[in-house]
Amino acid sequence: MGAPKLLLPWGESTIIETLIDAWKAGGVRATVVVVSPLDRELADTCWHAGAEVVIPPVQPAEMKHSIRFALKHIAKHLRPRESDAWLVAPADMPHLSPAIVSRLLEKHNPEEPRILLPTLGGRRGHPTLFPWPLAPLVDELGKEEGLNALVERESAVEIPCDDIADASAFSDVDTPEDYEQGRGE
Repeated sequence: MGAPKLLLPWGESTIIETLIDAWKAGGVRATVVVVSPLDRELADTCWHAGAEVVIPPVQPAEMKHSIRFALKHIAKHLRPRESDAWLVAPADMPHLSPAIVSRLLEKHNPEEPRILLPTLGGRRGHPTLFPWPLAPLVDELGKEEGLNALVERESAVEIPCDDIADASAFSDVDTPEDYEQGRGE
């Protein structure tokens, strides 16, 4: 990308600030971002945008390792109840839909806790909502397993969101072309 992707301009802010704002607008109580110990500028930007920043001692090798650090932080500092939930999405999704976030939070039923996956046009996307009691299961994932294994084992429920968002809500920024195309929307 030629520059740190999450700090690239997006609208009137950056990709990461836009994502953090979407979480807030969707009704998320606390946003936790796991940042490499080598990326001080990103950590500062996230903190100034209102996120809680977790800096592990070494760069996490995989997304599930980052999620483990975030969940440990949440357990220790936010003290979630059994009825709470946590949501996950990659950080390079500046089109994350606050409406989808809100719908997932509304559909979360602590009496019947289930993993919730938004769909658009029948396609699954992010964010994914996990009931808090499933947090310890992330530590039990096998070496070759990611969160998708947990999603499959726990029989996730698909939540249609075609009435509140379009396909761009699931788009991420992986290439310079994605970045240029997304900025034009």
